[in-house]
Amino acid sequence: MGTYQNRDESADRLLRRGLKLGHLQLLALLERGCQLGMAAEALGIAQPAASRLLSEAERIAGCPLRRRDGRGIQLTAEGVALARRAGRVIGELNDAERELSEIAAGLSGEVRIGAVTGPAMDRVLPALRNARLSMPKLRIQIEVGNSGELAEALLDGRLDLALARLPDDRSATLFDVTPLSDEPVALVVRPGHRLLSMPELAPADLLDYDWILPARGTILHDTVQDRLERLGLPAPRVGVTTSSFLLTLALVQRSNAVAPLARAVASRFAGGACAILPIDLGISVLPYGLMTRAGAALPRAAQRMAELLVQAVPDAPGID
Repeated sequence: MGTYQNRDESADRLLRRGLKLGHLQLLALLERGCQLGMAAEALGIAQPAASRLLSEAERIAGCPLRRRDGRGIQLTAEGVALARRAGRVIGELNDAERELSEIAAGLSGEVRIGAVTGPAMDRVLPALRNARLSMPKLRIQIEVGNSGELAEALLDGRLDLALARLPDDRSATLFDVTPLSDEPVALVVRPGHRLLSMPELAPADLLDYDWILPARGTILHDTVQDRLERLGLPAPRVGVTTSSFLLTLALVQRSNAVAPLARAVASRFAGGACAILPIDLGISVLPYGLMTRAGAALPRAAQRMAELLVQAVPDAPGID
């Protein structure tokens, strides 16, 4: 019995020493990049009060949690570790509040979903239609961005779910991931483009025209360049770089440029804003998955939305 009690006392040492929600909220804000004054303003307290909170947290933790540098203060390794846990605790409390409301009102409230562009078309659209039928009171917020942005939003508690890829600069242990699918890429041009009328389109023909690509270092740019190199082709001439698929489509419509787009996106706009070239270079972006914060207990509506996203089958463009 004594051994069990010792383990229990060790586990809740921070709470017994007086760690409170205010300490956790302050640390979470500092880990997101806020300086002390901004964090104090966000909490509705004066900066000296925030400084006292931080000193209390250090006393309770028994180690320095911050250090000074030329720009103000930075969290130590111990401070970052505690702040990340603090963010998860606050996220769980926010989720608990939402779940209590959902239980009282049925499957209502709000679910916040993030997605990279292709899965936003392939899975979010059909899942939305099913959600409208099974959870008509539910409000759904959708954010489209790159995997790094979506991962940060998950960790900050601004998203419940994300259809994305694990970012290189974050530990995989921070997320729970259900693998879903890779993301095939199509090559698009404007309707009426000369390449569409060629009887036998060859890969080398594509390089007679400028290409529109995202910036170097992005997953689509590097995947395209790597695939062309493997096919023994030179790098294309890149006239414009952009990560916006809407701007890409607009540029394609007004030029003779070639652009790679997720096939799910290209298929939904083909025939109007663009035309898909009848050639497959075998370009496919690494698989994505359904991501949540590691160990997060999702509210009921978010759990149901996660199931719909996993089960979603791409269908014809548009939502009823």
